[in-house]
Amino acid sequence: MNRKKVLIGLVVVLVLAGIAYASLHYKKTTGVDVNVEKIQLRDLEAKVSASGTIEPKTSVDISADTMGKVVNLAVNEGDIVKKGQFLLQIDPRDLEEAVHNQDASLAAVKSSLEEMRHSVETAEFALAQSKANLAREEDLFKRQLETRQNYENAQTDTQTKQAMVNQAKQSLKTQDLRIQQQQAILDSAKYDLTKVRIVAPLDGIITRRNILEGEVVVMGTMNNAGTVLLTVADMSVIQAEVQVDETDIPNVKIGQPAKITIDALPDQTFTGKVTEVGNSPIQATGAASTTRATDFLVKVMLDSAIPSVRPGFSCTAIITTATRQQSIAVPIQATTVREMTIDGSGNIVREPAPARGQAPKRPTPADQELKPGQSRKEIEGVFVVKDNHAWFTPIKTGIAGDKYFETLNGLASGDLVITGPFNSVRTLKDGDEVKTTVTNSAAATVVK
Repeated sequence: MNRKKVLIGLVVVLVLAGIAYASLHYKKTTGVDVNVEKIQLRDLEAKVSASGTIEPKTSVDISADTMGKVVNLAVNEGDIVKKGQFLLQIDPRDLEEAVHNQDASLAAVKSSLEEMRHSVETAEFALAQSKANLAREEDLFKRQLETRQNYENAQTDTQTKQAMVNQAKQSLKTQDLRIQQQQAILDSAKYDLTKVRIVAPLDGIITRRNILEGEVVVMGTMNNAGTVLLTVADMSVIQAEVQVDETDIPNVKIGQPAKITIDALPDQTFTGKVTEVGNSPIQATGAASTTRATDFLVKVMLDSAIPSVRPGFSCTAIITTATRQQSIAVPIQATTVREMTIDGSGNIVREPAPARGQAPKRPTPADQELKPGQSRKEIEGVFVVKDNHAWFTPIKTGIAGDKYFETLNGLASGDLVITGPFNSVRTLKDGDEVKTTVTNSAAATVVK
């Protein structure tokens, strides 16, 4: 009896062991090893990075308005100046002499004007006498006490005297115009004399000085720029002038926030806003014009002054072009492109999934033939894991953050998407069986 019970117990143990072995054996997952990440709601920022230089918002190049030697130079590079402060002076002797000459010329034409006024008075006096004589001759002629010839001679003399008066008055007007012309020449000479003394046009810093005392400055012409003597910059308001690639420029708008880092000031970040977006590309010159990418100038105004900054410092601006709060985000490395068969409604035509432990069916030429209403199309999407199979899911992406794309459709929070390894994702097919490892801590469990 005891022996029989032992045999029965042994059989039960063996049966239970067989059931456990079979259960473990058939539950074992086969397929490609992949990493997955659980879809979550995330805050995203789309950013554009561009490099450039720090420049003052207001900068004035001071050039020479007259030619001459610099006889007094009162500033050096780096000096802080106030508006109206004396900067330098050009030798004024030639211009002072010109003023004296024009002043003398004006005095001469004024003297001639006085002489002409006397001539007018003399001519008017002679005309008055001639008119009186004509009146007498006319009276005598009417009483037939004078000959017609004498009467006509008196008329002719009066007309001549009248013409002389008119001519003298016209000469007086002409001389008055000459005086106005000479006065304008004198005023111009005096104005030119004021140009030899150059003062600061605004409050700022002397950021460049291209002249030394004793050198001769040259005026600019239509085809030749004049000498730039000094550059005065207002460094209380500065901006980053960066070059943005043409592929990013459509997303950059005035008013967008930005963070600026300056190479010369490490471990510091400054804030600002976009104030200007170029409409025309930056023109490259020389050999670079054929190889350089197309860039556009964008100006970012910094929110505050930086005491230690200098014009021309290299900088990098990171412009935030869009933000999303708590949006469905998919890892960038999870997105891929596959050529899929779609039906007339735009839905993916899928092959039925193979049974557990069974190898995927190899497509035959008949399977690859398109049925009426079907077509093949390259679609952007991700592989979503369901029941240990990778299903290709089309998605529409929005803005791109540093590591995640905004997903507008196709995914829901909690979905598991395949993120790697790259070689596995590259060769993965719709419906393939996979073995997964969850890579983000937000996922609840590891799928086996």
